[in-house]
Amino acid sequence: MQAKLGAVVMSALTVMYIIIMGQRGFLMLHEPSLLAKLLGFFILIFPLFGIAFIIIELRFGLRVEKLAKQVEAEGRWPIRDLPLRPSGRPEKAAAEAVFERIRDDVDRAPEDWYNWFSLGLAYDACGDRKRARAAMRKALSLKG
Repeated sequence: MQAKLGAVVMSALTVMYIIIMGQRGFLMLHEPSLLAKLLGFFILIFPLFGIAFIIIELRFGLRVEKLAKQVEAEGRWPIRDLPLRPSGRPEKAAAEAVFERIRDDVDRAPEDWYNWFSLGLAYDACGDRKRARAAMRKALSLKG
């Protein structure tokens, strides 16, 4: 739930920023200077990339959440009862032990989306967000 709230807050702040910058860009387009017009053009173009990235990330998050709900409903959640540090993150040794087991599962059946989903959770438990996202993307592509 915290991740959803964080995504909504950050998206709202980004949209507010885009609106404010868009207004500034539009005003700069009406300046007589060619440099001001050029800056105004780019100020209007760059927010479009921001909007596209927000949409892509929100879609990714919703698709992963849908997979997570399916796995939970099936009673197949792969990582349970890991000892936690005071920060709430799993203890590194316990997370690495689970990671090794799940990585072996992926090696045995690399075409199984569930194994890649589990690997994404294991990477996340180990603190490797970049690889966790890549594994989740692989799970989504295999799931179809």
